Amino acid sequence: MIVTVTANPSVDRTVEVPTLVRGGLHRASQVRVQPGGKGINVARALVRNGHKARAVVPAGGHEGAQLIGLLTDYSIDVVHVPVADPVRSNISVVEPDATVTKLNEAGARLSPAEVRALRDAVLDSVAGASWVVAAGSLPPGVAADFYAGLVRMLGVEVAVDTSGPALRAAVAAGPALVKPNHEELEEAVDRPLRTLGEVVAAARELRAAGAGAVLASLGRDGALLVDGDGAWHAEAEAEAASSVGAGDAMLAGFLAAGGHGPDALRAAVAWGAAAVSLPGSTMPTPEDVAAHPARLHASVNADRGITRGS
Repeated sequence: MIVTVTANPSVDRTVEVPTLVRGGLHRASQVRVQPGGKGINVARALVRNGHKARAVVPAGGHEGAQLIGLLTDYSIDVVHVPVADPVRSNISVVEPDATVTKLNEAGARLSPAEVRALRDAVLDSVAGASWVVAAGSLPPGVAADFYAGLVRMLGVEVAVDTSGPALRAAVAAGPALVKPNHEELEEAVDRPLRTLGEVVAAARELRAAGAGAVLASLGRDGALLVDGDGAWHAEAEAEAASSVGAGDAMLAGFLAAGGHGPDALRAAVAWGAAAVSLPGSTMPTPEDVAAHPARLHASVNADRGITRGS
């Protein structure tokens, strides 16, 4: 079983429009409302592919009730941590070429008592877990070292998918895995990363700072895995429908395949490509994953450029 922690969950509304014009009137061609937040997406992807997942979720207000209600449609073991403030609502506007414009709220402010309740719920939920995934942004009231504290307290392998100060703090705590995207990795090392070789070098910096392994998602350029045994690159073809949640599906695929080594990287990229081909934040089925086989490269082409905005 894999336990996921989503400190800042959301109700996600995905709106598809023929084109997005600033200041214009738009009529949606399709609307989807789905439970959101990185850890929740990881859990959704896992259960859709036959793996057990438990999701620890702080949720309050009418939006929180809606979120928990939406999660009942999935076979996820939900640990609901009641909080006072309402869950945030996020909006993604998707154009036909899969360009996504996102409007994300900051999230519910958690009191010190609610932060302790969330931490205690995680500690009480990890018995029998093979991995814990600490994922997503931290809401107001939660210190940047919250995920780092979990890494230090939990006696199980932890994968962290976050950004900014929370990522830097988590890396220093020594997680088994971190999963930044291209922009998050650039922010972590404070410089642009234009080639695969530069991404590998940046990932090695995070390993030197404490991370056991780095799974860097690179959009249309696939993903890189850097660990103590080496560096690998994998990619897969996909006709893009929506990139929302694709990185979360990638992390789910990596952990479902064991969470270590190049075979797990190949699975991760197949899951991510399958998610990109689906609308909204829909998570892929085993059939979707099988339709997007990944190519694993024996060595990293260090000089290959990275597609910006991927």
